[in-house]
Order: sequence, then structure tokens, then C-alpha cells
Amino acid sequence: MARQLEEQIVGRFPVGKRLRVLDVGMGRGVQALRLARAGHQVTGVEQDAASISAAREAFAGEPEGIRERMRIIEGQAGDTGVHFLPGSFDVVLCHGVLMDDVEEPDALLAGVARMLAPGGMLSLLVRNGDAAAMRAGLSGDWAGALAAFCPPTTSYGLKRLTSTLAGIGAPLHTWYGVRVFTDTAADDAVLPDDLDAVLAVEDRAGRTDPYRGVAALLHLCGVRG
Repeated sequence: MARQLEEQIVGRFPVGKRLRVLDVGMGRGVQALRLARAGHQVTGVEQDAASISAAREAFAGEPEGIRERMRIIEGQAGDTGVHFLPGSFDVVLCHGVLMDDVEEPDALLAGVARMLAPGGMLSLLVRNGDAAAMRAGLSGDWAGALAAFCPPTTSYGLKRLTSTLAGIGAPLHTWYGVRVFTDTAADDAVLPDDLDAVLAVEDRAGRTDPYRGVAALLHLCGVRG
């Protein structure tokens, strides 16, 4: 997904422009650090103390020039309006925030989108509600697969996300599937010897119909008009 995000940034903004980036639900700061190393000014919002500690530890090992481009704010994803003025950022990341049960997810997305400057890009990563039964089914969990055919009302599929992004002023520009073939791999699995081939296949599938439609996750990029 990092490759896809970089692709969209390079294609949308002038080469060499230092962007103002907001990473909502920054986690351990992996993506934030990657963007800061690329020269951008990155602000991360995170509420989990352990994740914040891990991010700060990672940032501390960077050269001063990179550390100066990074800032962490402890807070909830829905509180962006408390900390920032509307239109303050060129790129807003909201990756994984809507994976869990979130009250009023559409309102949260609307608040995040208000942080975008005109022409700014919202990068959104969510669980694919259109393919909720895939992982359970491929794992042989038939009861779980049957239950997943009736996803909760808070789940997102492509059609709902397209409508939501249009409604919050950041219409869908492009989208990808993430984890088409590899979603059943264990988190602690040993990396395969042919990792480059695996990544190449996943990247190709994530861009190609009909494969991307059954990916475990959806990566969508909306653009503020």
C-alpha cells in the first residue's frame, strides 16, 4: 500500500513540494516516518499510549532534520477539529481507523475530510465489507463465513464508500484492493524467499478487476474539489 500512496502523491502534487500531512490513527508511525523521510511535514494523531511510545522511539533514531518534520498529538481520530483548522493539510491519511466499531463513522470521515486544503487528497484504508466472508471461508470457518454474509451496518463496501466520499466533499479518485491472496497468512509468518514475486502479484491483483473487489481491505483516494 505504501507504493500505491507514493504513486498517488507523485501523480497529484508537484515534484519536490513539501506537503503538510496529517496521519489520523498514526499507530506506531511507520507510514508517518516514511513520509517524513521523503521530505514532508507530518503530524500524527494517536490515542494508544503504547503506539505513541513506539512511534517516539522510532522517531528518536532519525537524523535531526527528519525529527523536526514530525509531530505527535495524543488524541482521538474524531477530534481533528479540536486540534486543527479546516483546510490545514495537503494529504490526510486515515488508515485502519474504521477497522473496529466506530460510532458515527460517516461523521468521523467528514471531520477528517474537512482538514483537507482545496486539491488535497484523502487516503483511506478500511476493511472491505463486500468481501467479509472471504477470510473465514478460505480458512475453513464455515460458520464465520455464513455470519459474514450479513455484515454490520457500520461496515463499508465500495459503493457506500464512493457515496460517502462524494458527500463529504472528497470524491473518489482511485481505489485499490489490499491483501487479495495473502490475507490468510499469519501475522508472524516467516517471509517467503520469493517475497518480491508475492508483492508483485498482490500489487497487480490490487489494481485489476475482478480480483481487487474481493480483497480483504480497500485503499481509496479521494480528492477535495
